[in-house]
Amino acid sequence: QVQLVESGGGLVQAGGSLRLSCVASGSIFSVSAMGWYRQAPGQLRDLVALISAVGTTSYVDSVKGRFTISRDNAKNTLYLQMNSLKPEDTAVYYCRALRGDVWGQGTQVIVSS
Repeated sequence: QVQLVESGGGLVQAGGSLRLSCVASGSIFSVSAMGWYRQAPGQLRDLVALISAVGTTSYVDSVKGRFTISRDNAKNTLYLQMNSLKPEDTAVYYCRALRGDVWGQGTQVIVSS
């Protein structure tokens, strides 16, 4: 059973940066596409970025050029580098292993104006 644990959230001023990490237990990480999602208060959980098992990436338009998703299969770790943060990026951020549809518990990101 794969488990995912996110970290790296926090409070940051607009224009600042944060790097989120998601550590996976289990051997499925290296063969699974992974994703970052976010859920703002009162909103549905939305996709932010995806990365395939071989490193192909895709982003929603609102974060293109500001966020970078990456993975280190040797460390079973998924990353989300977030730059030029905006107040509208405030949300709980979740990582997901698409194989098996496994979710982490989430990490809170708050961007102050």
